[in-house]
Amino acid sequence: MSGPVHGMRSRAARILVDRRGATIADFAVVLPVMLVVILGLSDLTYQAYVQAVLTGAMQKAGRDSSLQDNSTTTAGATIDQQVMNQVWSVAKGATWQSSRKSYAQYGYITPEPYEDINNNGVYDPTVDCFTDLNGNRSRDLDPGLTGQGGANDVVVYTMTIRYTRLSPIGSIIGWSQTPTATATTILKNQPYATQTSAVATRVCP
Repeated sequence: MSGPVHGMRSRAARILVDRRGATIADFAVVLPVMLVVILGLSDLTYQAYVQAVLTGAMQKAGRDSSLQDNSTTTAGATIDQQVMNQVWSVAKGATWQSSRKSYAQYGYITPEPYEDINNNGVYDPTVDCFTDLNGNRSRDLDPGLTGQGGANDVVVYTMTIRYTRLSPIGSIIGWSQTPTATATTILKNQPYATQTSAVATRVCP
């Protein structure tokens, strides 16, 4: 019995010290982690690229917004299409949602100013007067009106897109497979007609 037992012990000892194939085993452990890291970095790079394309398209829309068109609905749809044509070149099938708020002047893209008559540091509607920029007789933190506005109006234009990732990395590490990107720019409607925006007036209680 000593012979077979001794042989088994010898083989076991050789197996324990045998390092052949260790590299393959180590690589099998490291490979999944490496793939996740590579795919994650690639996806983050792609997201940055999509954001850059969207931002650039929005900026170009702002520069090219000299539309001699008295149909603000048509103007808005045209700008949306121009932006998305650029986005689709890098993110096919992306969906979008745009929003616009119009202001009579650049300086109106702020809360409506008020006179702190009782010097308490906050707006008191029972005491303080304010400058009504949009004509609704109510003090607004954002006096913009929804939509493309009219002639000569300033428009804050925001575009949000949703697109699909290049790889399934999102489902692997808990990210959404359809991330979003958002960009905002300021447009200036052309003076194709007489501006009809509300005249700023002082309103007191």
